[in-house]
Amino acid sequence: MQNAGCSHTSASSQQLARDHRAPGELTRSGTNVTLMANAVAQRWADDLASWGIPDHILSAAPQSPWIHPVGNFTPDGNLFVDTPSRHRALDALDGIDSPSVLDVGCGGGRGVFGLTPPATHVVGVDQQQEMLDVVNAQATDRGLSAATVLGKWPAVADETSICDVVICHHVVYNVGDLVPFIEALTSHARRRVVLELPIRHPLSHLSDAWKRFWDLDRPVTPTAPDALAVVQSTGVSAHLEEFETEEPAREVTDLDVEHTRIRLCLTPDQDADVRDFLQRRQPRPRSLAAIWWDI
Repeated sequence: MQNAGCSHTSASSQQLARDHRAPGELTRSGTNVTLMANAVAQRWADDLASWGIPDHILSAAPQSPWIHPVGNFTPDGNLFVDTPSRHRALDALDGIDSPSVLDVGCGGGRGVFGLTPPATHVVGVDQQQEMLDVVNAQATDRGLSAATVLGKWPAVADETSICDVVICHHVVYNVGDLVPFIEALTSHARRRVVLELPIRHPLSHLSDAWKRFWDLDRPVTPTAPDALAVVQSTGVSAHLEEFETEEPAREVTDLDVEHTRIRLCLTPDQDADVRDFLQRRQPRPRSLAAIWWDI
């Protein structure tokens, strides 16, 4: 591909320039870069670990707070959203005959089905079979070719086909060891990788709830710029675009209450308190980021 050729030429030129330096300087420079990259990745892992739920709360939880209700991820409504993450993926698909998209952490496929058309073949990777069942059903209904892979990325990367564009929406805050995760995304894209994520940790919107129900103060890092730093440490030239989406006022549903209660490790007899908490909150825009890089 032309873009890959240009990148290769640039990298070769940089390598020639480095080779003119003294051997000791080359070694020190390479060591410093490696140390800096390791430090960035370790800081990300440490910051994420600080979001862990204390053992005394987690051990008493009626069910895992990390399981996502399938109903929250079923593709419905307007999937053709006006966001940088969608547009950057569409830009990379332009001009390809029968383009393909790999969605890592696909859920029910909201992200990938927002790219069909032009994409005609979709691949979904997720840890919940129920999510993949939704993807397969939706692909059939839309007349699309689809493949799904059950498992955790990047452990299932070898079982997953390479596609023109790889997307990964609202996943990276669940990944402590981010470098191999990103490298596997890069190796599975022919043209571009696009991440979408909140500016701050996705559970930040429940920090006040944790304080109310458990008197627990939650962290404030890592953030999207921290994720960008880890991505760049893998050697790619990545870009970050911030944007906001409006959250219209609406009635609190039973599904909202259930999802929040599970997230907070509460019991069903606290549903009334959870509903009251949610009803008192004012809707506010979601601050999001798109991180993307070309192959």
